[in-house]
Amino acid sequence: MTIDETKLTEFIGTFVGELGTVMHAATVVIGDKLGLYRAMADGTPVTPAELAERTATDERYVREWLSAQAAAGYVEYDAPSGRFTLPAEHALVLADDSAPVFIPGALQVAGSLWKDEAVITEAFRTGVGVGWHEHHHDLFHGTERFFRPGYNANLVAEWIPALDGVEAKLLAGARVADVGCGHGASTIIMARAYPNSTFVGFDYHEASIEVARKAAADAGVADRVTFEVASAKDYPGSGYDLVACFDCLHDMGDPVGASRHVHATLAGDGTWLIVEPYANDRLEDNLNPVGRIFYSASTCICTPASKAQEIGLALGAQAGEARLGAVVTQGGFTRFRRATETPFNLVLEARR
Repeated sequence: MTIDETKLTEFIGTFVGELGTVMHAATVVIGDKLGLYRAMADGTPVTPAELAERTATDERYVREWLSAQAAAGYVEYDAPSGRFTLPAEHALVLADDSAPVFIPGALQVAGSLWKDEAVITEAFRTGVGVGWHEHHHDLFHGTERFFRPGYNANLVAEWIPALDGVEAKLLAGARVADVGCGHGASTIIMARAYPNSTFVGFDYHEASIEVARKAAADAGVADRVTFEVASAKDYPGSGYDLVACFDCLHDMGDPVGASRHVHATLAGDGTWLIVEPYANDRLEDNLNPVGRIFYSASTCICTPASKAQEIGLALGAQAGEARLGAVVTQGGFTRFRRATETPFNLVLEARR
């Protein structure tokens, strides 16, 4: 085998960058948990001692942490004064969990993959699935924190208005089922926006339902929002004006069976809203930075989750519109379209 030395050197350089990213990710999670970024969000330059005092942490650890942030370009360092500054643009990403660009939740998810690595490695050998409930709890909390900012930015402002006639129903008063609701972020966002409507969130993961119930109470919407433990193929009720599935259809073992159940529980003129990770239909068109994130997550989370269930269709997080459309039409729906999209989301609408 002939080795191209230039190509080898370039790849080693790429790997060094990747290694730095992976190792630095742990410091981002630490900074998020300890409130270090939030304590710098006002843009005031700080010394390690000042930041340690603000956050009740140890100065020596904070000094090393700030040095890592400066080396990564997350904070700016002024050598003459020995002070560090978090730029306003970076603060939006790192310190404001209400901002649509807030990202530390994604690294919490990534960290959970390392904690579950041994289990996933063994699953490769045996071919068995690994259920969502079997993962480290950082996955559940990180997923909610990662997706919630995008839902806050887009769900009410862009996605629901893109559906045919749905917003008018919600404003007037509709019945909504949020299937695979997790910690209930999407359900609560809709409930706040549409006070005349009632909402029920379903998820098979009991621990997530408990978190969702508390979140609804804290948000003051528990009078119109309930959460129940149920799967996508057997959740109760009928005559729903809207059924929503946010970033979960591809995780299901039998998404066609779920599609049939959604079809059976919708009102005659009801709508199924399906939000999925953005993907093109061909692998070669997904070989990009976003595709890398989703394929990696799918390898360790989504595909194992599906294989742990009946059928185990394992669509994966990069299923694409065509495969998702086939699942929807096999469930009995006759109308299916892409309502809108973002760089990270496909927003799909199904009707009878």
